[in-house]
Amino acid sequence: MSLAAEDVERFEASRRRLEAIAYRMLGSAAEAEDVVQETYLRWQAADPERIEVPEAWLTKVLTNLCLNQLTSARARRETYVGQWLPEPLLAGDPMLGPADTAEQRESVSFAVLTLMERLSPNERAVYVLREAFDYPHREIAGLLDISEAASQQIFHRAKQHVAEGRARTEVDAAAARRIVEEFLAAAANGRTEPLVKLLTADAVSIGDGGGKVPARAKAFEGAVAVAKFVWGLFRPGAGKRAAVGGTPEVYAATANGDPAVVGVLNGRVVGVMCLQVTEDGIAALLNQVNPDKLERATATWAAEDHGEPLYTVF
Repeated sequence: MSLAAEDVERFEASRRRLEAIAYRMLGSAAEAEDVVQETYLRWQAADPERIEVPEAWLTKVLTNLCLNQLTSARARRETYVGQWLPEPLLAGDPMLGPADTAEQRESVSFAVLTLMERLSPNERAVYVLREAFDYPHREIAGLLDISEAASQQIFHRAKQHVAEGRARTEVDAAAARRIVEEFLAAAANGRTEPLVKLLTADAVSIGDGGGKVPARAKAFEGAVAVAKFVWGLFRPGAGKRAAVGGTPEVYAATANGDPAVVGVLNGRVVGVMCLQVTEDGIAALLNQVNPDKLERATATWAAEDHGEPLYTVF
């Protein structure tokens, strides 16, 4: 069925909001694009003239598609090679969605997206719709075919689960750059002590290589273990250069609102390390090196001039 021009425009006006919802729910930009496209196909097959509130209809279809995707994703992740981390989005990517409130910014942080993996599909949907997009519980209940009271209970439970592992401190772009510069200076020092001072005692480092790039299956735990890992990561070596195909350049950036170390090789983003900053120091290094999850970051990176790199590794 062919859509009228105004119906296509109506969908396009909702596309960015739909993508932002889907990304938060799925933790994957590629999967978010897929479910938004499937939502469009269903909009195309429907009769828009008989849909009273198009925005609500589109959100309901998208949410149900995301719930189905989350259910199947759980089964896929049981066979995923190594640790699973979300797909990082660099500053300026429209899929990051609204960032007017602290809750909206926090809901898309890399640390919170990782924590949301603990939630059931319904918990994740309610949390995203309420926390990031401020949907009333009455509307969420209609989208998920549950009662308003159930929506409130699910949100309370989901928020508790996320809060249990969250200690993130929000920083602006200038502060994020200073943190990354200090971190890289410590990493290049040649000793682990400066790094240990930047980390919390219980710091962790998690890497996602997806079986395509070497990444440790278990997290490094504790400031000393994490510092040794970082020191080894930034230590030059011919074997490392051969493994990645060259000498990556390292930049300071923000990804999902967090300070981030971005590795770039021949214009391609080969790694994004998000730093979870707390009042006590850096509590987590979340390292995405799976090339399948860095394609969008590469496209975003290529759209802007980032100046000279801070560091050249290997």
